[in-house]
Amino acid sequence: MISNPTPQRALRGHNPDRGVARVRKTAEHLAWLAGHLTARDRWLARMLFEHKVFTTHQFVDLAFPTRRAANLRLLNLRKWGVLHRFQPHRDSGSHPMHYVLDTVGATLLAHEDGIKPAELNYNRDEEAGRAYSLQLAHTVGCNSLFTTLIRRGRQPGAAGRLTAWWSAARCGRHWGDIITPDGYGRWHQAGREIEWFIEFDFGTEPLSRLAAKLARYERLATITGIITPVLIWLPTPEREAAVRRALAEALRTFDYPNRALVATTSALAGADPLDMTEPRWRRVGDTAASGRVQLADLPALWPGLAAAMPHAAGTNRGGQPVGERLELAPPPPTPPQPACRRR
Repeated sequence: MISNPTPQRALRGHNPDRGVARVRKTAEHLAWLAGHLTARDRWLARMLFEHKVFTTHQFVDLAFPTRRAANLRLLNLRKWGVLHRFQPHRDSGSHPMHYVLDTVGATLLAHEDGIKPAELNYNRDEEAGRAYSLQLAHTVGCNSLFTTLIRRGRQPGAAGRLTAWWSAARCGRHWGDIITPDGYGRWHQAGREIEWFIEFDFGTEPLSRLAAKLARYERLATITGIITPVLIWLPTPEREAAVRRALAEALRTFDYPNRALVATTSALAGADPLDMTEPRWRRVGDTAASGRVQLADLPALWPGLAAAMPHAAGTNRGGQPVGERLELAPPPPTPPQPACRRR
């Protein structure tokens, strides 16, 4: 788990991974994998295709009981060409391994969804190039918000669970002409669901740009008739205070401010800086004396907020067109249950 998101400048170097013999994408190898890949393996590959990059810690949050169990399985998936890995450079200490989808994994996903691999819009060089991306730290940090929610939902007696998680890329394909959030999620607890868009801020965007984003969320709600809260994660209390002032000022200029619902938190607002379920969220416009609420209690901040309903977009199955390209269905955000062995 990432306890303190790493500044992007610390990830710009790359520590090359030790060489390993790559498995060729042959018909024989694909046939052999059919008897060796579990439902969890295929789900992990689909999650990587959707969310681009996971660290070892995030894989543990997603689907494994221990880090050792994760490392053993990830080693095999790497040898089989399903996953590729790299380790960003760090001046002191070391970063965890980062994983992206490899060619065999992408090919399997295409075959599972009945489309041609060339139609999947996958490029191995681009995926491996994420090791050098200026957005790497941002992507990993934002993904940690959601993998932490998945981990919380996997605990025995968990009070809630994540029921939907869309990547920034998927959000961009469906709403990119109006908004470009860093993700979309839905949380189910106590018989009710709350949905939200997430904006993950490293403290580098001008305040005016964040305020302009809020105007676009108001426009989306006006066009669709669906009001979805926007949650903004910020790195420090000082940054949160400045952003809240800028957003409150912007809301006063809106024709329909009740269509732009926004709450904020900072990394230091809770015991776990990336646990969204903790009582850490404050509605923009509240007084300084107002307390913070947990994720499941967000509807209490906006009494008129309707219950979350499934969006029409994204319900298509694999191989269905979205715009001018084919798109896989979003994977469920919880791992499949292992099949019972027959005696």
